Amino acid sequence: MAPGAFLRLILSVGALCAARGAAFVYHDYCVLGAGPSGLQAAYFLQRAGRDYLIFERSHAPGSFFAIYPRHRKLISINKRYTGKANGEFNLRHDWNSLLSHDPRLLFHRYSRQFFPHADAMVRYLEDFAALLELRVQYNTAIVHITLDKDPQAWNGHYFVLTDQNRQHYKCSILLVATGTWVPNVVNFPGSEYVEGYETVSINPEDFAGKTVLILGRGNSAFETAENILGVTNFIHMVSRSRVRLSWATHYVGDLRAINNGLLDTYQLKSLDGLLEGDLEDLAIVKDKKGKLHITLRFYLENRNTSAGVDSVTLPQDELDNFATRAPYDRVIRCLGWKFDFSIYNRSLRMMPGRGNKNKYPQIKPSYESRGTRGLFVLGTASHSIDFRKSAGGFIHGFRYTTRAVHRLLENRHHGVPWPSALRPVTQLTTSIIKRVNEASGLYQMFGVLADVVLLRENATAFEYLEEYPVGILAELETQTGRSAPEGLFVVLMEYGRNFSGADKDVFYYNRAVGEAQHAWQSNFLHPVIYYYKRLPTEREMKLRPPDWPLPRPAAIHHIVEDFLTDWTAPNAHILPLRRFLENCLGTDLRSFFAESCFLFALTRQKLPPFCQQGYVRMQGLAGSERLRRHAVAAGLLEDFAAADFSGDELPGGDQLLKDHSVPVRPLQHLLNAKDEL
Repeated sequence: MAPGAFLRLILSVGALCAARGAAFVYHDYCVLGAGPSGLQAAYFLQRAGRDYLIFERSHAPGSFFAIYPRHRKLISINKRYTGKANGEFNLRHDWNSLLSHDPRLLFHRYSRQFFPHADAMVRYLEDFAALLELRVQYNTAIVHITLDKDPQAWNGHYFVLTDQNRQHYKCSILLVATGTWVPNVVNFPGSEYVEGYETVSINPEDFAGKTVLILGRGNSAFETAENILGVTNFIHMVSRSRVRLSWATHYVGDLRAINNGLLDTYQLKSLDGLLEGDLEDLAIVKDKKGKLHITLRFYLENRNTSAGVDSVTLPQDELDNFATRAPYDRVIRCLGWKFDFSIYNRSLRMMPGRGNKNKYPQIKPSYESRGTRGLFVLGTASHSIDFRKSAGGFIHGFRYTTRAVHRLLENRHHGVPWPSALRPVTQLTTSIIKRVNEASGLYQMFGVLADVVLLRENATAFEYLEEYPVGILAELETQTGRSAPEGLFVVLMEYGRNFSGADKDVFYYNRAVGEAQHAWQSNFLHPVIYYYKRLPTEREMKLRPPDWPLPRPAAIHHIVEDFLTDWTAPNAHILPLRRFLENCLGTDLRSFFAESCFLFALTRQKLPPFCQQGYVRMQGLAGSERLRRHAVAAGLLEDFAAADFSGDELPGGDQLLKDHSVPVRPLQHLLNAKDEL
């Protein structure tokens, strides 16, 4: 064992022994961080009556937003008007509100700006914690976390937390909601001359007449450039990868239009420019005048160390039109943030992800740590599940994934099954249509959260579960306390397979389809329904096709994309969906008048479910004059109003339709779907 590893082991054992000898403060749930995801988790815990405590290192919630973004304009939209009164629908376009039962805690009450000031978010989070009386312990920085094995604990161990005052806390479940707040830093020769985004001046006058190089190409880099664009000589921006525009990738974390002024000046040749290059291959040399020159690490490492700065070879010495040959006055690092792994003992096995996800901890699709049972990662730090795909790293996404984690924990540790609604199969079409037109969780967490319809009683009823993580579909029965013995439908929102990407032209002619028969070619966000005769296995989940959220189903249906994202058109949206469901179930999901059910009873061996659940049980449609007129217009009833009521309305709008003797007509007219409700 290496000396360093041996020393860490001694310190770890010593800390645990000291903790065992000290007084513990115990809670079932410990929540790290009083940012948006921590407060959201606390809200659900409090509503469920659970024992929890939030630990916040600052004196108030939302400490990250008290500092960042540096230029104080959020890029999360605050759409105050949608033309709809439906609160769930409006959350699709409210990217800042957390979920609660209190209408006072909607973000549009805190800002009228479409892109709000960050101080409004700070006020909002303070009120969210205060008005809901969430239990937050401020000025408490957790500096070390380790495990204490105990077979009596919920997960076979307790989490032992130590704060800056050496106070020890013990909990059964650890919810990590600290976000990503450690600046990403690239070390290379001359990196000591680089200023960080977290400390650089935000006063544009400090850059007047300066030449600036920005390292990075995300929203923080372009936000910084936007602030000084009008006063600098020119700005160059260099990064390893090409710029990714959010309108092309459909990923909200990529470059947003509000910050992309430098793209205009670059493409219109107004001195500013973008370059691609590996930052680790660069080196910065400062000359006697204080100017910063860009060279390559290779040149610096091969120079004569006894010589001065003037002897350093610069790229323009060999290539006289080298792009960055002009010296810079200032170099600014804007490389984003990463997760803080430093406080976690090795026993927790909190490991960084791989590749471009190495700034996040490794977690399962259930948001539970891959290394330790009972440790869940929430909020921005959980974004490895849907990085560069969906909205899980942002408030309008993780408010729903946090609720999903809470529901998983309620079932696992408190025996509370995943919430569901049991309905007759005749309501299946309308239930799906309602959700795809209103649900915000499906809309924001497309491809990640899905509604699951579990079939019951020989497909005469169904159980509807909302916003379940599709990555753990194979574990649905154990994770939810619900069973799926007779098949299931999975309702997702998806973009077209080949529509999104940094190199895609998303404005090409005929980019959208409008005909139901071409729905599978839809490019923009639209509902997709998967049908399985049984739950997929874990092996099938692992072997699913690339870029598919789920394994191949027994049948699949795309509801054609809609310019208004309003999937209520009878012929384009509802009828194809109903026929798809009927084909999967082998039944007729239409609604019928009593006359039609009576005729079916005389001529068919099996009645449609609507007639079985209504007419045969002596239940009927509640009548009204409007409904009677509709039936007459459709040819389903004779017009007896003039003879029997002399033009008066049927007595009692909530009574059943009057029974009349009518001639029995052939059933051929029932074959036309437009003749039925």
